[in-house]
Amino acid sequence: MHPSEDASAGTLRVAAVQMNSGTDVTENVETALALIDRAAAGGARLVALPEVWTYLGPDEGALAAAEPIPGPTTDLLAERARRHGIWLHSGSIAERVAGEPLVRNTTVVLDPRGEIVARYSKIHLFDVVLDGVATYQESETVSPGDEVVTLDIDGFPVGLAICYDLRFPELFRILALRGAEAIILPAAFTMTTGKDHWETLLRARAIENGFYMVAPAQFGMHPPDKWCYGRSLVVDPWGTVLATAPDGEGIIVADLDRARVAAVRRQIPSLANRRPVAYRWPEAALAGMS
Repeated sequence: MHPSEDASAGTLRVAAVQMNSGTDVTENVETALALIDRAAAGGARLVALPEVWTYLGPDEGALAAAEPIPGPTTDLLAERARRHGIWLHSGSIAERVAGEPLVRNTTVVLDPRGEIVARYSKIHLFDVVLDGVATYQESETVSPGDEVVTLDIDGFPVGLAICYDLRFPELFRILALRGAEAIILPAAFTMTTGKDHWETLLRARAIENGFYMVAPAQFGMHPPDKWCYGRSLVVDPWGTVLATAPDGEGIIVADLDRARVAAVRRQIPSLANRRPVAYRWPEAALAGMS
């Protein structure tokens, strides 16, 4: 029996992995596998990797590094899941899809048998202009997903999101209404936005919906001279930060408790107090959806 299987019902020990990925795919994979081993040895039942951890660099390299799912990297992750008897969240990987010119920013979740049991492709693409800093156009190389995804991990209802999705509260409300009591959000937040927005947004999404936010992140410089904020976080349903990663590669660990979710939602029943009959999308928004 793996030590992680002794966890009490209704709780889930999660490890969020922080990395400083670059353009060397082999090196990135070796680092990730070592951190997974370390997290599993520490008793984590669920290990979650950050966004685009297999390759982080110039866009043209991302296209070359893309791979199918299932594929070589997810096969390695499946072996680690089986070896340790853990659930493994793949962070996100540039997925090559046959017949499509662009890649997808995709995460999968593997169960302790190494089977892919959930898949999510990033819905909201990071197309922004940070004045005087940088321009990012994720849509030039990535096509968006269009499916909201939840799953059960050892009886714990979990929702999936990626990085820039964090700025779209409607996605997280839908995940909560579909039963999610924790969200896993791998990210590569920029230094410019991260220092002012990262923790605030994660705590806001947790408080609004009364669920945990588990956010493994990229940190540090990556080519060509861009910086990620790091500070991977686990936030509880009250908005309390349970764990924060310092600068550097490593892991943070926290215990998620369904009883805590129930207690917070009982005290502040914002999900139950919703009044959908009173909500109206502005006409302009509806026109944009047609």
